Amino acid sequence: MKRDPTSFLRTEYEELVRQGFNWKLRELQGPSTPRCSVDGKELIMLCSNNYLNLSNHPRLIQAAIDAAKSHGAGSGSVRAIAGNMDLHIELERAIARFKKTESALYYQTGFATNAGLITQLAPDKEDLIISDELNHGSIIDGVRLSKAERGVYPHNDMGGLEDILRRSEDKRRVLIVSDGVFSMDGDIAPAKDIVRLANEYGAMTYIDDCHGEGVIGHEGRGIGAHFGIEGKIDVEMGTFSKALGVVGGMIAGSQDLVNFAYNKSRTWLLSGSCPPSTAAACKASIEVLESEPEHVNRLWDNIRYFKKELVSMGFDTGHSETAITPVMCGESHKAKALSEELYGMGVFALPIVFPMVARDKARIRTMMNAGLTKEMLDEALNAFDKGGKRVGII
Repeated sequence: MKRDPTSFLRTEYEELVRQGFNWKLRELQGPSTPRCSVDGKELIMLCSNNYLNLSNHPRLIQAAIDAAKSHGAGSGSVRAIAGNMDLHIELERAIARFKKTESALYYQTGFATNAGLITQLAPDKEDLIISDELNHGSIIDGVRLSKAERGVYPHNDMGGLEDILRRSEDKRRVLIVSDGVFSMDGDIAPAKDIVRLANEYGAMTYIDDCHGEGVIGHEGRGIGAHFGIEGKIDVEMGTFSKALGVVGGMIAGSQDLVNFAYNKSRTWLLSGSCPPSTAAACKASIEVLESEPEHVNRLWDNIRYFKKELVSMGFDTGHSETAITPVMCGESHKAKALSEELYGMGVFALPIVFPMVARDKARIRTMMNAGLTKEMLDEALNAFDKGGKRVGII
């Protein structure tokens, strides 16, 4: 019997649908704003990472327009050959200033940063990479690309981390990798303790601050500022794709780190450099955050109010400490049913199901935005109250 080489594509997708693990893509028609148009319906946006509402800030838009006019639509090359523009260099100086580090490097995406750099920092079987069990998938893929031995410690368990470190004396290099703010639960890694243990045992530290920039720390400067350890994390990795409102990954640290990264990291070396408009908009986003801290203040006013009201209704919001607030549903079909209820009442909030979370940990992951008004929040909370009761969650 002749084999059908692609039959698995349909059968595996149909199985995902049967179990409630598939994604249903909706169409955003226009900008990502607090009130937006999705599939022709006006909705309150509660599932965007645009925490500070900067993606539509006039300074970012104008910077992108000006750069496209002065530098063109694209760079024409990878940065290592002929695509290293002055705009890229100016952006990296702004990142280093913002993070209070010696140097910085911009990547095309946050995923490309983790997948391309983690494996190079500890590439060989003589090395050890130690990872939090709830780290982001891009971290997991970066670890898998390495030949290094792997150690996984229970979530935010510093005793578990130290147990692994105690057994690492024979390793050439040891790299500890953790999210700063965990993307599904919204809790914060004990980065100060991670740095302390790393210093004690001679390990490198790599903190993915993608959901921390613009949200935690003084003036939204991220996890280093949050714990008072700016400049003490060996690799502070982050993104422009969330609170900063544009797109792209970054690392901040020593000049030695940056020199190493752009010579060894193939996701950086072999990808075309970001368009001039993107580089200019990213730089403008940092400048806005530095000069307009009120965006962060408004975000936190909304975070505190929204969490308090959800809990008062009887929802389980887990251990969230940040702009990510999960509304725990348990079973995936129940999370999808609540999302549909919310959509019908004008709220865009999507279910997160396996394999992004454990099978029994499905949730609606809400993401707060500085641009949401109290009227919008109350409208969304009313929908959660009604939908949660209809689905049987509260």
